[in-house]
Amino acid sequence: MQLFARLAVVSLVALVCTEARAQPKKDDIPVETLPAEVKAVLDQYAALLRSAKTVEDAGQVFVGIAGGGVVNEDGKSLRADVTRFSLKKDFDGIKFYADPLVITRVSASSSNGQGFGASAIKGKVYKIWIAKKEGGAGMPAPISIMVPDGHATIKTPKVVTIGSL
Repeated sequence: MQLFARLAVVSLVALVCTEARAQPKKDDIPVETLPAEVKAVLDQYAALLRSAKTVEDAGQVFVGIAGGGVVNEDGKSLRADVTRFSLKKDFDGIKFYADPLVITRVSASSSNGQGFGASAIKGKVYKIWIAKKEGGAGMPAPISIMVPDGHATIKTPKVVTIGSL
């Protein structure tokens, strides 16, 4: 009888955790309302990860769509550890994700700033979860893209958080 009671508790906890994960969060927006320019940057990021021969090659292209804390103050180079760690993780992991990308969830929030110096940006951040390939194990992974607001020179959306793929 004790074993049955334990199994019931474990089953109930698993059900509650699964249900909580499936519930939308307060900042979630419908996937179809993701701005086209943000989706285009997401697609660019996935394409460069898939097409680059090496992670270093990916980094050379990525810097053009990267922003916030991912880049140095000059905005023209990636921070020291980005290529070796976060970008490498995504470069190695992109093969496990649907092609074309399948967006499962989007949250939108405001940020008062990411990055530092001349490349620091503030604006609206879209955290976008992408699905694994059909039959692939694991949860969708997020990539964050910010639409800058009020910056003198940075006007286009920038990828500000990577390393989850």
